[in-house]
Amino acid sequence: MKRKKNGAAYSPEHRRFLKRRKRHLAVVWALRAGLLALLLGGWELITAVGWVDPFIMSSPSRIAATIGDLYREGTLFYHIGVTLLETLIGFFIAVALGCLIALALWWSETLKSVLEPYIVVLNALPKIALGPLIIIWFGTGSSSIIFMTVLVGIIVAIMHMLSAFISADKNKILLLKSMGASKFQILRKLVIPSSLASFISMLKINVGMAWIGSIMGEYIVSRAGLGYLIVYGGQVFRLDLVMSATFILCVLAAGMYFLVVLLEHLIVKNKES
Repeated sequence: MKRKKNGAAYSPEHRRFLKRRKRHLAVVWALRAGLLALLLGGWELITAVGWVDPFIMSSPSRIAATIGDLYREGTLFYHIGVTLLETLIGFFIAVALGCLIALALWWSETLKSVLEPYIVVLNALPKIALGPLIIIWFGTGSSSIIFMTVLVGIIVAIMHMLSAFISADKNKILLLKSMGASKFQILRKLVIPSSLASFISMLKINVGMAWIGSIMGEYIVSRAGLGYLIVYGGQVFRLDLVMSATFILCVLAAGMYFLVVLLEHLIVKNKES
C-alpha cells in the first residue's frame, strides 16, 4: 500500500528509507552541536584554570563580553554591515563574471587557447602582492576591498565552470549536432543543465574565497569592518577583539555557506519534481 504526500506516492520501503535518513540527519546535527559545545567548553576550561593565558588565547566568555561591549558602543552591526556588504558585492560580481567568461571560453576554442595560460598564471599570483596597485587604482575606500574580493574569487569561478562546461557528455553533444541543434541550443539544453552540480560546488568554494578576499582587502586598506577590527586589535594587543571579530566572521561565513546549501536543496527538489 502506498501513501500520497504532496502529490507523490511513497512505498513502505521508501518511507522507511526517509525515516532512516531523517534519523541520520538528526544524529549528525546532534553530534555537530555536541562537538561545538565540547570545543567551547574545553576552551573555556583551560583558560579558567590557567593552563593557557587568556590574554593570549582569549576565551568564549571573554569573546561574548567583547561582542557585548561592541553592541553597547553601537559599532557591532556597523562593522558587520561594512564587511558583509563588501563580501556579498564581490561574491556576486566574481560569480557572474566568472560564469560569463567561462561561457565565452567554452564557446570559442581559439579564445580559450589564448587566455587559458594567463588565467592559470593569474590564479597562481599572490593577490596580496597587488595591494599597493589596487590602492592606487581604486583609492582607499570600499572599491579596493570589493576589487580584491572579485580578484580572489573570479579565477576560481572561471576555472571551475570552464571545466564543468568542457566535461559535458561528448556523445550527447554529437547526438544533438546530428539532429541539427545549434551551439546555443546545445549550451542551453545540455551544457548548462549538466553543470548545475559544479555550479553549486563553485558557489561553496567561492563563499570562502569571498571572505578571504574581503578580509585581505580590509587588511590592506580599511577604516571599518571586521578585518579592520582584527588589524586594530592586533596593533593595540586587544586579542579579545581579534578573536571576537574572527568568531563573527566564522558565523557569517557559515550562514552564507548554508544559504548555498539551501539553494542546492531547492535545485535538487525541482529536478526531482
